[in-house]
Amino acid sequence: MRTFVLATGIALFLISGQAFAADNQTLPPQNAKKLSEIVAKVEHRADFHYVKEVAWDSDGYTITYYTTDKAKVQITYDPVTGEPK
Repeated sequence: MRTFVLATGIALFLISGQAFAADNQTLPPQNAKKLSEIVAKVEHRADFHYVKEVAWDSDGYTITYYTTDKAKVQITYDPVTGEPK
């Protein structure tokens, strides 16, 4: 029982630490385009196959996708204009 309580306490500590870390991340500006609009632009690119990952940082949204010929493409989009940087 003691091991279970200790393991539960450690798990809660780790989970809460991740939640606090998320609070320190920058957010998109208030006038940012909707992410769905930016992803839709990517989906309409020539030879688009699927989106692998979408990441946000202070530079903008970085979208990683693959083409029909299996090429990996990464593009960073300005969050306000929705255009590639």
